[in-house]
Amino acid sequence: MTPADHESLDTLREHAREAALRGNGMRARDLFSSLLEQSSGDAEALNYLAMSDLATGHADTARARLRQSLEANAGDPTTRKNLGVVLLHDGDLEGARELFAGLVADDPTFFVARLHLGLVHERLGQRERAANEYFRAIVTAQQHGQWTSPRTTAPGLRRAVEHAMEVARGGRRALIASMMEPLQRQFGPEAMARVGQCVAGYLGDLKFAPSDPRQRPQFLYFPGLPETPVFAPDLFPWYADLEGAIDAITAELHGVLADAPQLEPFLGEPPPGLESSYLAGSKNTGAPQWDAFFFHRHGRRYEANASRCPRTMKALDRVPIVRIPGHAPESLFSVLGPGSHIKPHHGVTNTRAVTHLPVVVPRDCRLRVADHLHVWVPGCCFTFDDTFEHEAWNHSDKTRVVLLFDVWNPHLTIPEQKALTALVQGLGELDRTTLA
Repeated sequence: MTPADHESLDTLREHAREAALRGNGMRARDLFSSLLEQSSGDAEALNYLAMSDLATGHADTARARLRQSLEANAGDPTTRKNLGVVLLHDGDLEGARELFAGLVADDPTFFVARLHLGLVHERLGQRERAANEYFRAIVTAQQHGQWTSPRTTAPGLRRAVEHAMEVARGGRRALIASMMEPLQRQFGPEAMARVGQCVAGYLGDLKFAPSDPRQRPQFLYFPGLPETPVFAPDLFPWYADLEGAIDAITAELHGVLADAPQLEPFLGEPPPGLESSYLAGSKNTGAPQWDAFFFHRHGRRYEANASRCPRTMKALDRVPIVRIPGHAPESLFSVLGPGSHIKPHHGVTNTRAVTHLPVVVPRDCRLRVADHLHVWVPGCCFTFDDTFEHEAWNHSDKTRVVLLFDVWNPHLTIPEQKALTALVQGLGELDRTTLA
């Protein structure tokens, strides 16, 4: 084939693609047919024409074109996927399942093939397996920036994706079981017993509640943990190392406070005309303020802030903080303004413990956790279970700052921590599976 022939093929292909993108199917079909006349095994032309044939009710012709493409382009993933679609259309569920399963085995990130594999399982009556494949397809697609909205979802797939999201959400029980199965195999049922109770409580199969009414986890309750509002310091052997860095941390904090625009409201800005339901203030000091200088939030590291405080980050990185992609760590300088009051509230789960390293503490500042009234001492760590009702005050006319971060509840085992990481990450991904 001469260079001119290559140029002619490239031009034909470009024009055919443009016609297809504009929705001019007849023009695209004519151009791809012309391309095929010059290059009989062209995979793109054969695939386009095959799917066009299928759309007009000519499944036999579509299948023949795809077989022709595979003969010329052995193993081509797009051709195999489209052949699976044709077999699915014809009711050959086992043939389609074999093709799609092979594709995702070769490439686990091939989310369109996994979407179709979910549909095959659903038509075979295997709804739990369908929910699992749908869920994995959606999460993978969204990790690649696809299926996050109608704009990022191909029009021809939107109904299928929306259906997959609905089935995946409805199959939450099966999905959680699939998340836990590898951990059950790895650690054994005894090590996972409390995790199983936690999951059963989350699903509503069992009823668990703390014995102390002041403890009210807002998201996930893990049964069997000691109900202690405040943790003993000897449970955290890393306290001494962190406390030893207090001078360096204090120096970096003063640099941050000298540049107040770097701070942001811890709770975000309230809607216009409304005050935060979490905060109250005194008449003498003006509007209440609870600001933050984040190092991590929802699992994302704030690189600019971290670079401002390298010694603080070095100290934090030595602490066994909770790490769950998309959720944790959460670490920050928590800045409570003069006269501000953080009202009584509850945290999300008793699987974590909140630690404060007080850095700047004026007089008349305190924290209440259940019936424990705590006065911060600069440089001395304090850890508590924030699912117990708690509140904080700064009755002074100066700013109070603590370094705040989450660690695992010290009464959890390492296998339980691993299981909770998988569970919380999976539930978060499931909750995000929606076309906004």
